[in-house]
This record gives sequence, structure tokens and C-alpha cells, in this order.
Amino acid sequence: METAGNGTVVLVTGAAGNLGRAVVHGLVANRYRLVCVERSSEALERLSADYDHASDMVRLGGIDLTDADSCKEAVDRALKEFGRVDALVNTVGGFETGPVAEAGVNQWERLFRTNAQTAYTISAAVLRPMQEAGYGRIVHIAAAPGLKASANQAAYAASKGAVIRLTEAIAAENRDKRISANCILPGTIDTPQNRAAMPNAKTDSWVQPGDIARLIGFLVSPAGGVVTGAAIPATGRI
Repeated sequence: METAGNGTVVLVTGAAGNLGRAVVHGLVANRYRLVCVERSSEALERLSADYDHASDMVRLGGIDLTDADSCKEAVDRALKEFGRVDALVNTVGGFETGPVAEAGVNQWERLFRTNAQTAYTISAAVLRPMQEAGYGRIVHIAAAPGLKASANQAAYAASKGAVIRLTEAIAAENRDKRISANCILPGTIDTPQNRAAMPNAKTDSWVQPGDIARLIGFLVSPAGGVVTGAAIPATGRI
């Protein structure tokens, strides 16, 4: 992961999840200052146990990313502690499948809240200080079905497609403010949950959380500004 040096402040959502933990680990190793955001305070406590002595880390539990005021609270706390927010890494999201049917509207609404609304509200909150500073990096996690859906993916694909379009719009609106916005389209991530759900799958080509974290590390670095408005596949080793 590319070193950005001391002073860079990164807000990481879903920081206690499998991917979030990998991102936090890589950024801590490269001496970033972090604001770790989680809805679950209990999950955040488990993350905190790994970094008890990290003085440049703020831990915020109980943050609801679907709520604009809660997102603003997280950003305001980051500004109070560090005086700036240089980058956002948003790893929050959900996955469900199901056919297009009358009963599926609840899934549609749920995945749009979990995937699209969260991305929008936290982006809007961090853009304010980034625009004032004239600098920023935003990275969201989307998915390949956001480009083309398969059967039983209507809600999931549409919600992840919304994340891609949101990312493109942020990039276009803020290019002259030195704010980049990109999203990553991971393949199957090698996590304990995915291994348990697919015990017979071939895992050789699954993408490691640490590999995605290194890609994110480049995108949030100063050098990462060369890329903006992109949906970047990260589908595993070849």
C-alpha cells in the first residue's frame, strides 16, 4: 500500500468488517490517521482491541449511514479531532438475491437503503469539508452486477449500479476541486462467511481482502488522483 505520510485523515466505514479490517490494517501500517465508523459499537470494540495503542485513530460506534444527521455527526467528529477529512473509504453494503416478484419490493427497498443510500449520505457529508479544502479522495465498494445483472439479482444489481452512477457524478462534479471518486467491483472475497456459505467452491481465484485494501490504498493516496470516475474490477488472482 502506498505511503501517503503523516497527516492524511481517512474515514473508513464498516471498519470492523472483513474488508474494513484489511483497509484499517494497511492504512495504520502506513501511518494514516483514521476515523473508524461502525453501526455496531460491539464490533468496533473488537476492532479497537487490535489497536489499543493507536493514538491517531478515532473510533465511532452507533453511526447509521442511512441517516444524513448521523453521517454529519461522524464527519464533524473527524473534523473536531483532526481538523480535516482527506479521504473516505466506504465498505458498507449488503447482498441478497431473489426474483422480481410482488414480495421482492421489500428486498429492493432494503438493498437500496443498505447499498445506495448509505453511499450517498456519507458522500454528501464528507464532500462539504473536502470542497472547502480543495482536496479529497472517495472510494466506494460496488459490484460487477451493477454493470449487468443476472437472474435473481434485480435489487442487488440495481442498488450497486446506483453506487457506480453516484461515483461517476461525484467525480464529474468535483474534478476541478481536486476531489477524485472511484468505486471497486470485487470478485468473490475470501472471507470466513463466504467459505461457510460455499463449502464446495474453488477458492483459488477468490480475491483476498488485503489485495483490495492495497488497491484502495493507492486510490486514497495523493498519486491516486490520476484516476477518477472509474469502476475498477478486482476479481482475484489470474
